[in-house]
Amino acid sequence: MRFLPQANAFDSIATQIKSDALAYSVFSLARLFLQKPERYDVRLATKPEQPMFQLGENGAVSSDRHFLESSAFRFAQKEFYTIENTQTEPIKGNFTSVARDRLSGTVLGPTNHHAYQSRLRSLYEQRFSRRMSFADYQRQIEIVSDPALVEQWKEEARTVTTFTTQNEDPAVTFNSAADAEKHFRQHHLPNLVRSITEITIPGVPSRNLSDRVLRHLIEDAWSAQNRSPSQMMQELSARLREHGLHIFRHRKGMLFVSPIRTRPFAHEETSVSEQVKAILATVAANPKINRKDLADKILVDVAPNDGEPRKLALASDLKWLISEGYVIEFNDGSLDLPRAKAKKEEPAPGAEAESSAEAAIPPAELSSPPVEAGVSPAENPSRSADGVVAAVGPTAEPESEKQAPGTSASTIDRTAEIGGS
Repeated sequence: MRFLPQANAFDSIATQIKSDALAYSVFSLARLFLQKPERYDVRLATKPEQPMFQLGENGAVSSDRHFLESSAFRFAQKEFYTIENTQTEPIKGNFTSVARDRLSGTVLGPTNHHAYQSRLRSLYEQRFSRRMSFADYQRQIEIVSDPALVEQWKEEARTVTTFTTQNEDPAVTFNSAADAEKHFRQHHLPNLVRSITEITIPGVPSRNLSDRVLRHLIEDAWSAQNRSPSQMMQELSARLREHGLHIFRHRKGMLFVSPIRTRPFAHEETSVSEQVKAILATVAANPKINRKDLADKILVDVAPNDGEPRKLALASDLKWLISEGYVIEFNDGSLDLPRAKAKKEEPAPGAEAESSAEAAIPPAELSSPPVEAGVSPAENPSRSADGVVAAVGPTAEPESEKQAPGTSASTIDRTAEIGGS
């Protein structure tokens, strides 16, 4: 089972990210997609020896063929029949009691009425056949001597539902659901149920599947993903790269996405202005500094007449550094420098000779234990932004994905406007 970003919602977010020069937390974006079912699809896959079953090309899905076949008429009746409700003459007769289903509260009518057995069986097949036997269900039926319920049943029984075939010439009309279902099972059901091993279901229908087993599996998987959305992060990272965006690690290995490729700037080896050097030095000494604090630290002892030109020059230099990837501006307004790659240590003199001599030793004589590969850093969320659409507000997270400080609840509502309702 995999949760996939819904296509329209993803396109909206990708467009938003491309429209500015900000970096966004992939973890927060994954939580954003999982927040509402309108923003994701669910892909189900099974082994060929344990397939799922579906009615037609776009009908109901179930892991139980018997359940799907027994409920097929209820699921697909509108595709094959035109259904009309008409009022008939009031029911005649003196009825003093009616049968009622204790589980659902449905009034079934007097036990001696001609439609009682068919209605009882239909209700059982639709709602309770997977939970209990028919004999056990019959024990849940009670006889109620209530004049109000008797009148309620009479009014409901006046409504006659007719089913007229849509794909037959001439059309045939049935005056009861039982007759229409019999026709459906004879002419449509044999070729309607098909076996499938994979299907993608939109998020909203996935939360309302008639098959309780599949519905509960999806709910449990969604809860696990909402706590730690690593799988959704993988899906998003792959699609964001396909859209020409750049994924990078920062802040203790957290994943971020930006339209700009970040890179360290060796300004000490490059001829740049003193102000550019000052920006880089200030950001390096004050990680997560914002624009206002940066200006306060750099623009000191400025003459009144030079204040505005200096501010414009500072903004221009900062914009250039950000656009070139030498400074990262995150969607919470903070600034930081890209992570510099660790320099490889040069081998000491004579190390190459030692290495060659060691290579000549037979493997059996080497006593050094194998070295295990290191573990990649855990993904972590970024802060949310104030006034930035694609940021996400605070929610409970696993210890391995703790949210960075500074998140505000007000951002959630603005974030949710992207790509979905």
